[in-house]
Amino acid sequence: MLERLLELDQELFLWLNGMHTDLSDALMVFASSKRAWIPFYVLLVLWVWWRKGWRYAVWLLLGAGLCVLLADRISVMAFKDTVQRLRPCQYLPTIGLPVHIPEGEGYWGLYGFVSSHAANVFAVAVFLSLLARRGWMTAVMLLWASWVSVSRVFAGVHYPGDVLCGAILGIILGVLVYYVLRWVSWHCGHRWWIGRK
Repeated sequence: MLERLLELDQELFLWLNGMHTDLSDALMVFASSKRAWIPFYVLLVLWVWWRKGWRYAVWLLLGAGLCVLLADRISVMAFKDTVQRLRPCQYLPTIGLPVHIPEGEGYWGLYGFVSSHAANVFAVAVFLSLLARRGWMTAVMLLWASWVSVSRVFAGVHYPGDVLCGAILGIILGVLVYYVLRWVSWHCGHRWWIGRK
């Protein structure tokens, strides 16, 4: 059963990775770049600060930072270093299968399960969605997280299964961080910060 799942994962990777164009390459490389999202985060924090005040913005930054820290460390230490599944760009060329890497040759590490990008962005997206409690914000956050995650398959550095499991890890952590910070803030007397519409 596991072998069949791995085969399907590889087949899906080859199909998705093979569907590249110049435009899709540019979009996916942009989505994969962590620096490209810094202006987005800055605007989001400024928007929250303007709409709800600096205390709310501080909780947002604290929660988002905690999400990234946990997702990054857990994805590497509990999964990549333990499972040690080679990235498609590391393994498939050795068995004669082509992998399109639009970013060019680089160093991403040997192992790809689970995707740290997917874990990070989904953790932050879910945390922010729960914090904001706005339908449009949830839609934007989840679309953004999905785009970044799928870009890793197009970039040739993750299988779809790596991305899916990374997203699941991120969702769990985003929910966990939200409820832990909600509990902490409640006991610190900041009862207004969460759940406010």
